[in-house]
Amino acid sequence: MIEDLFLIEKQTYSNSPIHELDARAKIVLCFAAVVAMVAVPYSPLVFPVGLVFFLLFALLWALSRLSPVVYGKRLLMVIPFGFLLVFVQVFLQNPYYPVFTSIADLPFGIHIYRESVEFASILFVKFLVSISFIILVSSTTRVPDLLEGAGRLGLPAEFSLVLGMMIRYIFVFGYITRKVSDSLAARCFSPFDRHLPYRYRLRVLAYTIGTLFLRSYEQGERTYTAMLCRGYGRESHLYIRKKPLARKDLLFLASCMPVVVCTPVIAWLSMQGLL
Repeated sequence: MIEDLFLIEKQTYSNSPIHELDARAKIVLCFAAVVAMVAVPYSPLVFPVGLVFFLLFALLWALSRLSPVVYGKRLLMVIPFGFLLVFVQVFLQNPYYPVFTSIADLPFGIHIYRESVEFASILFVKFLVSISFIILVSSTTRVPDLLEGAGRLGLPAEFSLVLGMMIRYIFVFGYITRKVSDSLAARCFSPFDRHLPYRYRLRVLAYTIGTLFLRSYEQGERTYTAMLCRGYGRESHLYIRKKPLARKDLLFLASCMPVVVCTPVIAWLSMQGLL
């Protein structure tokens, strides 16, 4: 999993039409897609809108020249959290339906409702589309470019600085974790080795976790001291120079934004019988 963390950063340095776009264009598209998807009413209207959005994402992902396996792995990292939220919905009565029909009766007075299953499916589509666009942006945009793009769009300089430090420290933590893991492997220790006593493995793992946090704390102190020596202070902020959008970025927005904006509007008008 630590190696996957470094691989995520490495893949943002690839070359493709999507990688070369300005970070602002990708951030605006991602934000618009998420807002539009969330704004679609909780009704079967979500399914055709979600299909169009996912096809747009699939096209952009293909243009990024990244493997579908990469998308699948990153989706699997976050899907358990969304799936748990969606799974719980089938047992609950939500305010979007006036009447509920039970399709299965379980022990302890638990019921599965047809309307709740439909609501859970709608919620899953919203979650899948939103996460997919976030994965697209994070997989094709370098962290410095992402922070600079957010800053140019109006993110306060303090937030850009804190987010940049936090993201970079994640990689420092990953590097220390890899060093500790290599040290254990060099000593022929494996937590899954059944030949070792169970309590011994637990004790070594506990010492390892403690060592990991101590080393991370010490590295953080050294990093902060180095920042102070280089002039870091209360008034420090991330320098972001002005940069106009290129023609290809404007063309990208002009081709994608109408799909994101018009698709839910057209679907809603069709549902209302106005088209």
